[in-house]
Amino acid sequence: MTTLRVALCQLNPVVGDLDGNADKVLAALREAEAAGAHLAVYGELVLTGYPPEDLLLKPRFVADNRAALDRVAAGTGDCAALIGFVDQVAEHDRPDEPGERPLYNAVAVCAAGRVVDVYRKRLLPNYAVFDEERYFAPGTDTLVLHEVAGARVGVTVCEDAWSASGPIPRLAAGGAQVIANLNGSPYYEGRLAEREKMLAGRAAGADCPIVYVNQVGGQDELVFDGGSLVLDGAGQLVARGPQFVEEVRVVDLELPDREGTEPLRVVPVTAPRPVAGPALPLDVVPAPDRAEEVYRALVLGTHDYVTKNGFGDVVIGLSGGIDSTLVAAIAADALGPDRVHGVLMPSRYSSDHSVSDAEALAAALGIEHRIVPIEEAHKGFEAMLADSFAGLEPDLTEENLQSRIRGTVLMALSNKFGWLVLSTSNKSEAAVGYATLYGDTVGGYAVIKDVPKLLVYELCRWRNERAAAEGTGPVIPEHVLTKPPSAELRPDQRDDQSLPPYDELDPVLEAYVEQDRTAAQLVADGFDAALVARVARLVDRAEYKRRQSPPGPRVTPKAFGKDRRLPITNRYTG
Repeated sequence: MTTLRVALCQLNPVVGDLDGNADKVLAALREAEAAGAHLAVYGELVLTGYPPEDLLLKPRFVADNRAALDRVAAGTGDCAALIGFVDQVAEHDRPDEPGERPLYNAVAVCAAGRVVDVYRKRLLPNYAVFDEERYFAPGTDTLVLHEVAGARVGVTVCEDAWSASGPIPRLAAGGAQVIANLNGSPYYEGRLAEREKMLAGRAAGADCPIVYVNQVGGQDELVFDGGSLVLDGAGQLVARGPQFVEEVRVVDLELPDREGTEPLRVVPVTAPRPVAGPALPLDVVPAPDRAEEVYRALVLGTHDYVTKNGFGDVVIGLSGGIDSTLVAAIAADALGPDRVHGVLMPSRYSSDHSVSDAEALAAALGIEHRIVPIEEAHKGFEAMLADSFAGLEPDLTEENLQSRIRGTVLMALSNKFGWLVLSTSNKSEAAVGYATLYGDTVGGYAVIKDVPKLLVYELCRWRNERAAAEGTGPVIPEHVLTKPPSAELRPDQRDDQSLPPYDELDPVLEAYVEQDRTAAQLVADGFDAALVARVARLVDRAEYKRRQSPPGPRVTPKAFGKDRRLPITNRYTG
């Protein structure tokens, strides 16, 4: 039996911040060393941040990434470190193919001040939000094991573990005592359980423990939730860290001696040394429930988008409705109430409660708010357009004017004070185009862009439950939760006058958008034919609007943007 002390370094890198990421890696390494770790395992491409996308097309970026690796490697000692970076074949390694120097998603095995070996990711994901085949070549080097403090370690990267035909079974058959898997696995609701189920099967099938380390943090539309973990050789979960926070978790693994049926070459990395101090316990951090998990993902995504892009404060149009209410609560939790500004923009059609509900929310959150009435601007536009619209009945045009005036007000405040506008449209509205282009779609970040309407209500109720558990009053005014949703752009307007009720709409949207069911299949599944035809038509016609909307955090298996990329010009109606 060999005891290996492993540090699971769950970090929040910033894409492109090579020096800053290297500093994070070294700080985590010092923490691992102080705990007596034999091995520190990091996330996928931790030095560049994941995904670096077309930064990889810049030769200088690739060279600088290698320089950052050299600096990190120079800082290693007795604690070996598995560092994700971008590798490139040297020119002298391919003399027969001048100019062909492919890139690899790679892991540097570092110790004693140098890069001891490099592993190159073998399986490249090219689906959903992933397009690694655009940038990387698959690793084809002969598999080896790395001997760290007397333990034989197999090294893999993310997708290498998702396929049963990946390298894990071969590494185990070659005598690996533990598999390290470095990850940049994006979050969506329920993803943690999916990962654990897959990894449990992979560990049990190989009869070999797996150390899984995932990055954490927001990167544009993607949120990485961490949730780094360890499974034993029977596939049992024995350790798990938290989601949505940075952490260095150090664990002791008791690894039975095992002989390989197909022994692999072993690369010496560090010499055996005893574990210092008492044994470190294995523990499993409980997973949050659905609403808490999604809410925390939205908070992290919002925080990181704002801070990583250098914004200070944010501004939100507060209508008194459920969507802007949820966005304001998330923003206040993500950034602190002093960095959030609410703007109430009542029109001639605004109800009294739209203002009072928004004011109650602002008071509960402790955010600054102001009232900017839009009636004079609305009248001015009507007067400007009176001759052009002469003889025509008022319609959506006049309704949308109000939304566009509000968008202009928010952008004016953004320009004047440097505040980032957070838009407030939800996924259900975005799906069917129930949003005004250049009106309520304006903004730099769409916090609930991937949150269906029914889930909006669920998250608001959870936020109030959390407030009650903390001994404070409700954050979301009860009237916001109970009143019928309305855009308030005409007298007595309600959403269900323009759309099917959300409890009917959202299930159809989930099947049509996220599951890629065709209209004919949905009818065969038992959905009402008229409802399906109506919803499918609305979704298909709104693609041009979605293409112009700001990014927002992905929390479902298929979000608009990186996940779902349909042509705007499209006549398929199956």
